[in-house]
Amino acid sequence: MITLENLSKTYLVGTQQIHALDNVSLKIERGEYVAIMGASGSGKSTMMNVIGLLDRPTGGHYYFEGHDVGRMSDDARTNLRSREFGFVFQNFNLLPRMSAIEQVELPLVYQNVHSRRKLAREALVRVGLRDRMDHKPTQLSGGQQQRVAIARALVVNPRVVLADEPTGALDTHTSQEVMEILGGLVRDEGITVILVTHEADIAAYADRVVRMRDGHIVEDSLNAHAVVSNENEAENEVAEEAATA
Repeated sequence: MITLENLSKTYLVGTQQIHALDNVSLKIERGEYVAIMGASGSGKSTMMNVIGLLDRPTGGHYYFEGHDVGRMSDDARTNLRSREFGFVFQNFNLLPRMSAIEQVELPLVYQNVHSRRKLAREALVRVGLRDRMDHKPTQLSGGQQQRVAIARALVVNPRVVLADEPTGALDTHTSQEVMEILGGLVRDEGITVILVTHEADIAAYADRVVRMRDGHIVEDSLNAHAVVSNENEAENEVAEEAATA
């Protein structure tokens, strides 16, 4: 689904060049749950911004479903981003005077969708906020605000959800609830989830962890539960083949 080939992103700060991404290559398949880890300045957020079409790389190639995104016009990139990607951020990015359902309707307003209220209600129900639809952010807990943000990301029916430090402003229990919601998107709906975090316990929810340092990928590995799942699937395939032989 997502292929990065020798991708670079360089910023000019004064007269100094900062290589946020330095010849990075990565493939992410449809329906994967990937955590991108690294300390501040490692390049993980730049990676998310490039993947989510919020920023353009300086060099290399980015292919989405086989299409070279770098060759697309700004309008085509905007259209692709609004159709295929949903975003969840650390600080929720909710508008203070709007109710939960109005917040979730916003992406549909930009797409000129007519059944906005119905789709927004369905998205809020998916994240367990059936009884909080008319509440404003000040009337919601941090966890509920993040659920609204997730519903807003889901209402466009994206194939990829990008979550940048989605639990950074939450306590441990609420973080677990949010991570269960994100995991359910992968398990139950086949959505590709790319999680950016610096916390090992949060990255442990993902199936695969990509570790970054100084703009480079230094490790790309499966979490233990994903290894077991892959081994079980392989055993089941062998058993099925033996039964039909």
